[in-house]
Amino acid sequence: MKLNFRILAIVLLILSSISNITGQEKKQNYGKATDEIFPYQKFQKAYVYHFLVPLQFNGAGRELKPPSDLKEVRIGFLGPLEGSVIVSLGKQMLNGATLAIEEANKKGGYHNMPYKLMIHNDVGAWGAAANEVVKMDDEKVWAWLGSIDDIVSHVAIRATLKMEIPMVCTGDPDPTFTETNIPWVIRVISDDRQSSYALVNQIYKKDSHSRVAVIRANNRYGRVGIKIFSETATRVGHPIVIEEKFNDGETDFKTQVERILVTVPDAILIWGNAKESALILQQIRAIGLKQPVYGSDRMVSPEFLKIAGNLAEGIVTTCQYNPNADNPKLKAFQSNYFKRFGQEPDVFAAHAYDGMNIIIESIQKAGLNRVLIRDLLTDLKTFQGYQGVTGKIVFDDTWNDIGDIWMAEVHNGKFEFNPSPPMGTIHQTTKTGSY
Repeated sequence: MKLNFRILAIVLLILSSISNITGQEKKQNYGKATDEIFPYQKFQKAYVYHFLVPLQFNGAGRELKPPSDLKEVRIGFLGPLEGSVIVSLGKQMLNGATLAIEEANKKGGYHNMPYKLMIHNDVGAWGAAANEVVKMDDEKVWAWLGSIDDIVSHVAIRATLKMEIPMVCTGDPDPTFTETNIPWVIRVISDDRQSSYALVNQIYKKDSHSRVAVIRANNRYGRVGIKIFSETATRVGHPIVIEEKFNDGETDFKTQVERILVTVPDAILIWGNAKESALILQQIRAIGLKQPVYGSDRMVSPEFLKIAGNLAEGIVTTCQYNPNADNPKLKAFQSNYFKRFGQEPDVFAAHAYDGMNIIIESIQKAGLNRVLIRDLLTDLKTFQGYQGVTGKIVFDDTWNDIGDIWMAEVHNGKFEFNPSPPMGTIHQTTKTGSY
């Protein structure tokens, strides 16, 4: 018995020191969830907890010497550049990555060798992304950056595992992306788990709503994102009253809106791309629904503001960074980006810029060896707290960015950004209202 207690004490000591080992300042619930919204917290502790320590890669490859005949250092890119409904987002991501490459080359590249971006298109189809990663392996890239589409990213990381190429994801917010136990991937953008937590806190705690209707995209982005929101809302005592779906490219939402109408919600959450979200908002107001409307991060777009017009006033959504932050790095990036591309950078451009700079810095420090580059990207100490144009980047033990989520609210035709309110006790409310 004494021996068992001694072993238990040693285990607890090891777990208490994990934060120092992994580079975390302090241990916290997975996904940065508070105790109030942590799954099963109100019943009993789980028998097994996952994602407590980073997965290690113990394979060969660190001993490989770099080639002696190189004339350029290649870095891959995978994003929706044609044939996809989110091409505009992919082009922004490409621009951000390109700008980082060009700035690195102006500083001398890698030992006076230029960095070269090897550009690949994803079309949002299962399987196609794996072929593009294989092509990158043939091109001898040292790492690659991408993508936005959820199904593309999930397929691509399986291929990157087989090819053993480090990947930095800067666009896919799927919470399950870094739960695949693939030690070749980090994500430099907060996921939909964080956005859902912020929305739950905003809607139920700060704004005191209780009956929320959801209309979301009928794709993985909508399904997985809303899953986290729905589960969290249920844990705080407010299950969503209805969940309606729509397809990308759809323009008539009469049926879905009428179904929402009969549930008499006191708030509505739209989860989808900018165009469809704006059209849904128009049709919600046209049918006479005056409830507050909230949205997912892809609403933070000039396209949404243009289509929605005055109806956008007061809309609240989330964003994975604050484009108005008093950050010298951000301001310089925004100025240089506009000069180079003639448009304002969006969230995907900004995170791609940060992600590509992290790749470049890893190559500069580790040299031309994929495993050593991977080691630097995933050690949680080299880039923990990295100050980028998007702010402070914080990684959890799955190499997922759990940096700050911002609330974006439309005032006078523009998005204004504020920190998401801290999670706390969400009171049981019975607000219904009359509209």
